[in-house]
Amino acid sequence: MHEPTMDDLKHIQRPAALAGILERSVALDFTMASEPKTGALLQVLAASKPAGRLLELGTGTGVGTAWLLSGMDAASALVSVDTNVSFQSVAQQILGGDPRLSLVIEDAVDFLRRQQPASFDLVFADALRGKFEGLDEALAVVKPGGFYVVDDLLPQPNWPEGHGEKIAPLVESLVAHPQFHIVSMSWASGIVLAVRKPAAPPA
Repeated sequence: MHEPTMDDLKHIQRPAALAGILERSVALDFTMASEPKTGALLQVLAASKPAGRLLELGTGTGVGTAWLLSGMDAASALVSVDTNVSFQSVAQQILGGDPRLSLVIEDAVDFLRRQQPASFDLVFADALRGKFEGLDEALAVVKPGGFYVVDDLLPQPNWPEGHGEKIAPLVESLVAHPQFHIVSMSWASGIVLAVRKPAAPPA
């Protein structure tokens, strides 16, 4: 009798734009792109928020952006924020024609501080700012029932110096947060998925 097995990559539906973005990423020596399993999770989470308002902190070259767009419906909108014009220009050139996407060049925490509380259905924090720095600001913009997603929490060869030391305090902060349920996944690049608890019913 064969034991049941699961192939994490077998049924992934890659965005059509992904190949071009990855090719450009290699040419720019950009090595921090989200890996396929993380992308597939983002795709599924985006699909769960019809007419949703989504936020990506750290566009990079647009790999995560492409995955999010591939899961979104026509009535959804995605804002993607980065400080690197060169990297984000790849996303602009390949994905910029999608009317659901707004690309912003700005510091992530500065951007977050300008937003209304509870104004996004999903926040994917794929940069230092909004994850290790400005966590409170990032969590504040998540709607009740909305997702906050962070990756790159398992050791990676391309980690910048000091990255690993910041992970335990981040996870501890998320675990202790009274307004979020979280699940830590030792999977893909290491992910924490947090969901803001629904508002308490009136007494």
